[in-house]
Amino acid sequence: MKTLFTIDAEALMSTPLPSLRFVVDKLLPQGLHILAGAPKIGKSWLALHICLCVARGDPLWEFPSTKGTVLYLCLEDSYARIQQRLFELTDDAPSTLHFANLADGIGSGLEEQLKQFLAQHPDTKLVVIDTLQKVRRTTPDANPYANDYRDLSVLKHIADEHGIAILLIHHLRKMIDDDPLNMISGTTGLSGATDSSFVLKPDRRGSELATLYCTGRDIEYRELPLRFQKETHTWELTAPVIDDAPPADPALNSLSVFLSGVSPFDGTATELSELLEQHTGEKILPSVLSKRLARYASELDKAGIQITTSRTRDARMLHISARPSDGNDGNDGKNDTASV
Repeated sequence: MKTLFTIDAEALMSTPLPSLRFVVDKLLPQGLHILAGAPKIGKSWLALHICLCVARGDPLWEFPSTKGTVLYLCLEDSYARIQQRLFELTDDAPSTLHFANLADGIGSGLEEQLKQFLAQHPDTKLVVIDTLQKVRRTTPDANPYANDYRDLSVLKHIADEHGIAILLIHHLRKMIDDDPLNMISGTTGLSGATDSSFVLKPDRRGSELATLYCTGRDIEYRELPLRFQKETHTWELTAPVIDDAPPADPALNSLSVFLSGVSPFDGTATELSELLEQHTGEKILPSVLSKRLARYASELDKAGIQITTSRTRDARMLHISARPSDGNDGNDGKNDTASV
């Protein structure tokens, strides 16, 4: 029996943790996600467009993307069909976008295949599986909810372990529901095991207009109005995205300036608190400062200030370093989902 690892609340509140990384800013974070839609609506066109954006580092509509290697498992298409779609979408397909039209199933080798690809391409940011049903195992006598949750939990573990996004292409049920997110085929085990759900729903049958419904643990709910452009075979945004960003916290700004000035720093919270008082005249208890660093760890990381901790026999040590801003956070994301 393995010993249960725990962390107390005080230590958790004062421990800076890695910030969540987005493959597509504000839309597609690291983790497991599902994109569902009716057959022949254009899900695969959208999936391929997302793959191209990430592989080239181009924005998806108004959302910036993080450039990296992409794997697209196009399990319902031939290479000839994918080649034709690439010709329709772009004149410059990057070598960092990889395709496979054959793969093993979940529990039958897919996990090993994905891990092997990730080992060969450590800069991978996105894996798309089109469709989920092609890699599902068939166990008709088992509990459907348990099946759904178990299968997706396997893929969720790979996404979290390697700090990537895995996007599953799936179908909708024929039954109409006022909430399009309830129309995703399968049990609630699917939505329970995924971090985000996206539903592409046309305004009416045969319409070029559709809405992409987006919801998830780490993204705000959105309804993105789209139009399918037949000339370019892309889904285009028909209205600007409106974000109600909260105002910048003055405490965060002053803390960022101070930490940039003392970087690099290796010492205890008490020593950092004394430095803060010398520089700014502000007196903060070491325990309060530790909690403040943990609270703002994600925002400070985006500003180029990395905070890590270690423990000696006598004290907990803080390690603070500032990196130059180059428009990229400079982190490959591989350690972003490490346990506390």
